[in-house]
Amino acid sequence: MPKGENGPKKTGKIRLSKLDMDAARLADKASYEKRLKALQTELLRIQQTYWHEKRRAIIVFEGWDAGGKGGAIRRLTEPLDPRGFHVWPISAPRPDEQGRHYLYRFWKRLPTPGGIAIFDRSWYGRVLVERVEGFADKEQWKRAYGEIRDFEKMLTDDGARVVKLFLHISKDEQLKRFQERLTNPYKRWKLTAEDLRNREKWDDYEAAVEDMFDETSTDNAPWTAVAGNAKWYARTRVLEIVTEALAKDVTVAPPPVDEAMLKAAAEVLGVEV
Repeated sequence: MPKGENGPKKTGKIRLSKLDMDAARLADKASYEKRLKALQTELLRIQQTYWHEKRRAIIVFEGWDAGGKGGAIRRLTEPLDPRGFHVWPISAPRPDEQGRHYLYRFWKRLPTPGGIAIFDRSWYGRVLVERVEGFADKEQWKRAYGEIRDFEKMLTDDGARVVKLFLHISKDEQLKRFQERLTNPYKRWKLTAEDLRNREKWDDYEAAVEDMFDETSTDNAPWTAVAGNAKWYARTRVLEIVTEALAKDVTVAPPPVDEAMLKAAAEVLGVEV
């Protein structure tokens, strides 16, 4: 494993087979909704702080097909001011992006000051699907580990906060979700031939995912694997991880009041403040 200033510094390896898939689950819907609302309120306050202080955050979602990324992202963004975030669903590069460095299209999607960028899949495609499906040769995807570490270090050195989440489900749970998509007309569009192809290479993808953890989970941009078999648990866990990461070393408080504006508004509205 590469060492040095930009190399992995995490001592504990993430192994999907060791993840507690029976992690504590909220007992009922009422408990889930109460916890979810509390976390969403906290996240909104964090977003307001990032907006006023011109901070930037980048949240990366990776995971198995049908792993729950979309549902987690919806709960994450529900409370947020739409002016301050953007969700980027990542698929195959467009013709104008092909032939350029694979990180090119992600540079264009980084957040502006005060913004949060959420990636539904990301630059990690180079060491996952491109590796497993042979779209990148071994030299290319092995080189990508160092390129990604350098890319993320540039972002964090420049003040951006990077949060990386992998939503893990069991193979049996994925089968259940695929079957549900196949039988539900409103979800059938979610099931693709690519999903089925990827499932046939489950072991290859699991090896690629764990290599990704080993090579790119660093102190400045660590990976967190989330047990996703229970959707309620996974969604609240994602919010816990994101709020904790974004609030670290940040004073989450209302912005300073403009006294002149406050006085003028009180006069116009005829109220005391």
